Amino acid sequence: MTRLLFITERFAPDLGGLARSATRLVGTLSQLGVEVDVVTWSRYLQPGEVLPPETKEANIRVYRIGLYRHWDMTMPHTLNVLEWLHSASGYDAIWGHYLFPSGFLATWFAALVGLPSTVSARGNDIDREMFPPGDFARLQWTLQHTKVITAVSADMSRKIQLLGGRGDVLVLKNAVDTEIFSPPAKKVEISREELGIAADEVVLGFCGELRDKKGQQFLLNALTTVRQVRPACLLIIGEVRPSQESVLQLYKTHQPENAQRIIITGHLPNPEAVAEYLRLCDVYLQPSLWEGMPNALLEAMACGCGCIASDAGGIPEVITHGKDGFLLPRSQLHKLGEAVLEYLTLTDEEKNKISQAARDRILTEYSLAQEKLQLQTLIARLIPNSV
Repeated sequence: MTRLLFITERFAPDLGGLARSATRLVGTLSQLGVEVDVVTWSRYLQPGEVLPPETKEANIRVYRIGLYRHWDMTMPHTLNVLEWLHSASGYDAIWGHYLFPSGFLATWFAALVGLPSTVSARGNDIDREMFPPGDFARLQWTLQHTKVITAVSADMSRKIQLLGGRGDVLVLKNAVDTEIFSPPAKKVEISREELGIAADEVVLGFCGELRDKKGQQFLLNALTTVRQVRPACLLIIGEVRPSQESVLQLYKTHQPENAQRIIITGHLPNPEAVAEYLRLCDVYLQPSLWEGMPNALLEAMACGCGCIASDAGGIPEVITHGKDGFLLPRSQLHKLGEAVLEYLTLTDEEKNKISQAARDRILTEYSLAQEKLQLQTLIARLIPNSV
């Protein structure tokens, strides 16, 4: 059996798209017969502490390591843990999920022990890490020395080719469980009434960890604009990043009545709960400033939401403007509220047509079956004759 060491900064039950994609990929690799040991870091453990492995499935073990305050302590300690695991398990390859720190560490450790490595670029790791205070040289070294590179979008693949001089990048799209993320059924677990949403209120939806990168200010401005015309609320399916709480507090000070119509679910325990909240949205908003390929947008489209998103990163690869959603240039995100009001003027028939096209797009191009095929290609390239 092929044995893979998978290094990721976040893994379920951690928040965010990185954790969701890592958890999903590991599960699919296990289905392909790959035995996976996951190494991930935690801020909730003592620095350097290593928990006993969690056995998720027969082929999956998860090791959690306590973070030190700085990477110059965390990374050498993690290397010691990797050496110990490799001596006990004898891996065939190393996977770094996200270019830094996981991808760099995977590539460096693989080179030390003579194994092939693969790194997956997701979003911020290119769009932010290449600029100060990110380490451009470390980023470039990782891209040049790993055996197989995957990117979450064609847009990111082009950037990697510029950075690392590599023309062999494999596009490994995010995927959605389309059975969980599906249009509303007759049985509804969560009602608008339970959340205090009035019958005439338009529900503007956002899913994930709200922060600057995701266009937090544009979402708040959109709520203000829409509420000048008709009743509306902003449903944040997830949490506000603690460092961004001040932005929300400032909005509450200047727009107290509008701020009362912000509903924050908090961290949700499972994908089924996320899907239930997505189905409550009249329009889903993704005004990102930069992106890879946001899981939350794909999940919203799979649920049949009408979506308005920025043209950041790989988003134009999944939304064709006017057909299965709407795109707003990043330079025009201050007009997000106007775009919402324009969407709301569409007839039910027009909205349903867009919703169905969005769902069809996900079923065709972003299903778990598609991802499994891509992973088979990756493993065959990384470890020939293994699958």
